[in-house]
Amino acid sequence: MTDIKLDRSNIVDFIGDIFKRRGADSYLGEEVTMSEHMLQGALLAEEAGASDELIAAALLHDIGHYTNEFPEDALEKGINNHHDTAGAAVLMPFFPSVVTDCVLHHVAAKRYLCATDPTYFDRLSDASVHTLNLQGGPMSEDEVTEFEKSPNLKDIIQVRFWDEEGKVKGRTTPDFDYYAPVLQRVVDRYMNAA
Repeated sequence: MTDIKLDRSNIVDFIGDIFKRRGADSYLGEEVTMSEHMLQGALLAEEAGASDELIAAALLHDIGHYTNEFPEDALEKGINNHHDTAGAAVLMPFFPSVVTDCVLHHVAAKRYLCATDPTYFDRLSDASVHTLNLQGGPMSEDEVTEFEKSPNLKDIIQVRFWDEEGKVKGRTTPDFDYYAPVLQRVVDRYMNAA
């Protein structure tokens, strides 16, 4: 991480710096980079007419790949880097629960959908199938029952769909700077309400 003190005035710039410095990193065997993947998620949310909060969630769902202490190639080595938990933790002070829940539970949503929708597994990329196995595979019946209690379940599932759809090689998207005002609006609304 960094020694910088993060607050509402610099969190969006901090995230933007991560996108600029690390966004070209490969995305676990996918045909898109990390930033291409996350920006595609945001664009899909925007095209669907989603709220600022869901656009933010779709954009930031994988930010945890950059916020934990596990090695960058952890998943390739068969280690679950828990990027869902790490991402939610870094965002929690600045973003509302609908955003952080979508980040925190987007991996669980994949496991949930694989357990409850017989067609969902076929939509997964090879890399998603690999990580599914590392992340515990499809949920058990008890896990499904517990997951369905999530207050933001519908939004979590929707972000998961955009996550899986946001892996199209060569798809043109706006850059991070285009979405920075969206993120700042979400941060400002949340911090003003707190």
